[in-house]
Amino acid sequence: MRVMQSFGPPRATTNPYIRMLDAALERTPGVEHMRFDRRRALFGRYDALQLHWPETLLGGSTPARALARRAFALALRMRLALTPVAVVRTVHNDAPHEARADWERRFLAWLDRRTDHRILLTEHAAGPSSAPATVIRHGHYRDWFADAPAIDAEPGTLAFVGLVRPYKGVEALLDAFASTADARPDLRLRVAGLPADAVIEREVRARAARDARVELDLRHLPDRDFASSVLRSAGVVLPFLAMQNSGSLLAALSLGRPVLVPRTPTTEELAAEVGPGWITAFEPPLTGDDLRRFAEAAERPPAAPPDLSAREWDDVGAAHRTAFLRAVADRRERRLPR
Repeated sequence: MRVMQSFGPPRATTNPYIRMLDAALERTPGVEHMRFDRRRALFGRYDALQLHWPETLLGGSTPARALARRAFALALRMRLALTPVAVVRTVHNDAPHEARADWERRFLAWLDRRTDHRILLTEHAAGPSSAPATVIRHGHYRDWFADAPAIDAEPGTLAFVGLVRPYKGVEALLDAFASTADARPDLRLRVAGLPADAVIEREVRARAARDARVELDLRHLPDRDFASSVLRSAGVVLPFLAMQNSGSLLAALSLGRPVLVPRTPTTEELAAEVGPGWITAFEPPLTGDDLRRFAEAAERPPAAPPDLSAREWDDVGAAHRTAFLRAVADRRERRLPR
């Protein structure tokens, strides 16, 4: 069974989830793993196309590149309309985080209707498509960070680590942290990660400049620096405005640091899975009291590591193979003459 992904050969800056999935699928028996290639996508032979963030296939940094990608999207739509290629959609988010042009929204809506099978990273995900679904949990990062040097947590230090994007609530975190100055002047906050654009970077820098307890490291973090930023903290704070799933949350747990997150069905389910003391949930909006209580709890981390045994990558690869088989079978059945 030949399965093409919507990602090309991973680079150093590629999302670690994609890089770990790429390796898992490569070693999964019964699957010929194909990385994305536009020519092969239009003219090659494959049984299924797995899409991750399909909107990334559409944009362009220049008008000429955007026009070329639009032409490719229309050609891909024709290929998928005329052939029995199964479309498998991994639902990372229920909707794109950024606004899209009208034609892109129409293309994505058609793609949702054309989807044969969804892969959900949590039982509480859905996505816009109503196609059959399989829940395949996001794999852990323990192997990914196996070579990270051992670093002791700095008492009283909290951290936000990951891409700094508007929906992640970093500005609200800085405002809430500022309100702890009188009660906990000893607390420290580190914000590490690359801002999505100049606007959010200005907002973060302006808020941080008002509090000497805040340290900024606003850049793309290589894996070693990501791990170091997490390990130096006593606890990680991820104050997302909406949290369906989060690689940063699993990375922090894989590195053995407790995490503060908004209370959602997904975070409550994960808290029960990994064991007590590893995930603390707050009721939005985040407050200084939430941060103070979390900082106090983080000083006494659980003795047992978080249970991530349900997230082994070989199991993830095998579950994808089963989903691909079902999608291909369903697509071919629909095309058989009645």
